[in-house]
Amino acid sequence: MSNIDINIQKLELAASKLRAMSHPMRIAIIDLLADGNNLSVTEIYKSLDIEQATASHHLNILKNKGLLESKREGKKIYYFLKSVKLTEVIECINRCNEN
Repeated sequence: MSNIDINIQKLELAASKLRAMSHPMRIAIIDLLADGNNLSVTEIYKSLDIEQATASHHLNILKNKGLLESKREGKKIYYFLKSVKLTEVIECINRCNEN
């Protein structure tokens, strides 16, 4: 038997983040915020052609799981990826689905 050190807390955190990402609309939001983009809720929901409440719901999930951060400028709140490496996860999954 090998002596592998598994950090269960780290694995649970990773699984939680992957679950948060595992919705098509949230993947689309991450894609919009790729390349260091900072976008307001309005820019996000208009770009994705969804309701403002829907965008806010998905943004809250992503932010609560530590995938996004936000900053307020006047009356607007801008969202951005906490780590641009998130886009690499999506790109990797997309490559796995290529024929």
